[in-house]
This record gives sequence, structure tokens and C-alpha cells, in this order.
Amino acid sequence: MKNILILIFSISLSFTYAQENLNFRPQKEIVSPQINDNGTVTFRMLAPLAKKVEVQGDFLSTKGAGNMTMGADSVWTFTSAVLPSELYSYSFIVDGLKVRDPNNVYLIRDVSSVVNVFLIGKGKADYYKVNDVPHGTVSKRWYESPGLKMTRRLTVYTPPGYEQTKTDYPVLYLLHGVGGDEEAWMQLGRASQILDNLIAEKKAVPMIVVMTNGHTSNSAAPGESSKGFYKPVMMTPDVFDGAMEQNFKDVISFTEKNYRTKKDKSGRAIAGLSMGGFHSLWISANYPNTFDYVGLFSPAVLPPANASSSIYQDLDGKLKQQKENAYKLYWIAIGKTDFLYKNVADYRKKLDTMGFKYLYKESLGGHTWSNWRDYLTEFAPMLFKK
Repeated sequence: MKNILILIFSISLSFTYAQENLNFRPQKEIVSPQINDNGTVTFRMLAPLAKKVEVQGDFLSTKGAGNMTMGADSVWTFTSAVLPSELYSYSFIVDGLKVRDPNNVYLIRDVSSVVNVFLIGKGKADYYKVNDVPHGTVSKRWYESPGLKMTRRLTVYTPPGYEQTKTDYPVLYLLHGVGGDEEAWMQLGRASQILDNLIAEKKAVPMIVVMTNGHTSNSAAPGESSKGFYKPVMMTPDVFDGAMEQNFKDVISFTEKNYRTKKDKSGRAIAGLSMGGFHSLWISANYPNTFDYVGLFSPAVLPPANASSSIYQDLDGKLKQQKENAYKLYWIAIGKTDFLYKNVADYRKKLDTMGFKYLYKESLGGHTWSNWRDYLTEFAPMLFKK
């Protein structure tokens, strides 16, 4: 009994000592990023031994980095200019080494890089927020692709109320760019938030959105397949081999067997950014009676000269057939400073010569997620209208 009392006293004394340490040696809280009332953002990092700390991000007016200033407390700070509403990404550079902000837990992977993010609301980025509206369901599904002889992973968004109804829904097949995978539109593109908010405002009709992996040599996003934890690369060897386009019907078949969908061209749309725009162009051209709605966001247009797949042959003839079969919307969007701007301009001249009708959106900026989120926000409300 005596030993038990001594043990209890010791534990109590240790706990009291720990509480005293917490009370008398508090750790200073560092807030970073801090979104200020005037629309600026302040970044902070504790780095007492650093000689130089910079912040690098897409919120800066140039592609350089902003020099941070160290205070007496060894906290380095930088305050931005007033920023418009947007989802921004950034990193710190400490004595030449790129690092994450240790005070910001919000991270997104872009190809093989991981960046911190923050959001400025009260504008277009309110569509990227999780607002107090009904929410859809996002699931990761595996499907069999007989053409590719593998089981592959895709992401599916079903609209609010899908599980409680027996309604058949239209489907948007939404494709990523060369550095992405089946998670890109959800993470960087904020697709589910955009759809939730558009549907809640009755600007877009409820729809299913299917986001597959455009790299046919990968069955899933990095770390989500039997390949393990490998380092992702931007350009996989399958980019222009035609396998994605050739076997895209496996994705449609899985979707229409496993979800309540409208199984005709009036209930199908396909759209994508960059490489996904390239895929959308060629898939819709090769299967000209499959989609009533096509969206090309900053699209790559023509394959390299050495691309040998029959998928990429006779584009004029395939576009002619697509035109004759009729469609409801062919939408092209690109930024004025996008490196693909001339390619898209040349493609538009081809369409104009053929009398192939399309709508065209030209925005500021270049090959960026800022544009692609805008394009989805504008494109989705045009789909599946009676």
C-alpha cells in the first residue's frame, strides 16, 4: 500500500511539474499565412540561423521571389501587395533550399512538387471554398480496362442527392494535364467545390463528373498503385501513343454500368486542360457520335510528327464527320500569354475554314490553374441545358 501511495504521489508531482512548464514557458504562436483585412497577406517563418529567407509563389507579380525580413524575435516576415480573390500556392526558400511553410498544414501536390496553399475569398474564389450548401460525394473507384489489360483508378463526383434519388444524370468526363492524374482536378482544380456551389446556385444542372488517369502506363496517382512510392515525372512515355484515346470507351462503359447515367450523346460531355484538352479533341473526333459537349481548355492540339497511331490520322475527315453528326457545344478557351496560344489560333483557323462552329474564350494569363478553374466555372453552366 505504501509503495502504491508513493507511485501516485510521484505521478501527481510529475504532472504538476509538466503543467508548470506549460504555464511558464509558453511557445509563441506564429501565424502564417495571415490574410489581412486590407487584402494583403503576411508570411512568417522562424529561422534564427538563416542568412536569407524568401517567399516564392504565384501571387507575386513576377516569377522571382520576395525577400523576407528578420525581426528581433528571429521571425522572418513578408507582406504581399493587395491580392485579388484566388487560390494561391507558395513555398519558402531558406538559404537556397526550397521548403514548406511549417505553420501552414494546407498542402497540394503538383507533379513531384508539394506546395502550400491559401485562399482569398470575396470574389471568384468563393466558388473554390467549401460553403454551407448541399455537397456531392467524391469516390475513388477501380475499373477494368480490357483494352489496356489492367485495373485502373478514377475519381467520381456524384451531385448532392444522388444517393436519395432514382434519377439518371448526365456525365462530364473531365481530363487533367500532362503533369496530373485522377486527383488533379479535385486538388488543384477544386472541381467538387465548384460543382457543389454552381449546382446550389442553380447555375449548373446536377451532373456526374468522372476524372480518369490520362497516363495509360500508370494505373493510378503516385503512391496509390502497386508501383509504390516512386518519384512522379511530368512526361510519361505514353503521352502521344494514342492508348488513352483508343481505350477511353472502357471508362464510359464502367461509368454507365455502375452509375445512373443518361446513355446518349446529349447526356455526355468531355473536357480537359492542356494534355486533357488534346485528349478531349481527339477522343471526340474519333468517336464523333458520343459527346454533345466538348471543352478544350488551353489545349495542346496536334501530336508530334512521329506519332504513328491511327487515332491521330485524318483529323480533317474526322472533324467533318463530327460536324455532320451535330453537337450542341464546342468550347475553346486559352490565355493570351499561354505558350500554346499560336497552336490554338492555327486550329481555330482550320475550324473556321471548315465552317465548324465553336465558342471561343480568351482570358488573361497563361498556362495556369487559375485559368483552368475559371474555365470549369464558366463551362459547367453551359452543359446539358434543354
